[in-house]
Amino acid sequence: MTAPVADALCFDTMTEVTWTELVTASGLPEPELRELVHYGALVPRDPAAPTWTFEARWITVARSASRIRHDFELDPHAVSVVLGYLERIERLEAELRLLRAQRG
Repeated sequence: MTAPVADALCFDTMTEVTWTELVTASGLPEPELRELVHYGALVPRDPAAPTWTFEARWITVARSASRIRHDFELDPHAVSVVLGYLERIERLEAELRLLRAQRG
């Protein structure tokens, strides 16, 4: 599944999204999204604020969470674990690219 062009443009120009926008964009029910915040898979700018806002990049993470949740029928805790592993893999791949570039 590919994101519409408008979404790509939105990510490029938007620096902040509201909780409501994140819920709508994610495709997950609000309680499950709240659990992902609780587990640290999604991080609001100010967790103590009465209304959460997020960096726009969290839309991509929330959409990935939705796909993982539906494709593998996982609960929110398992989804947060998988997201953590995916983030770690992305960091390690970036580090590997950097090391290869320095060597080459």
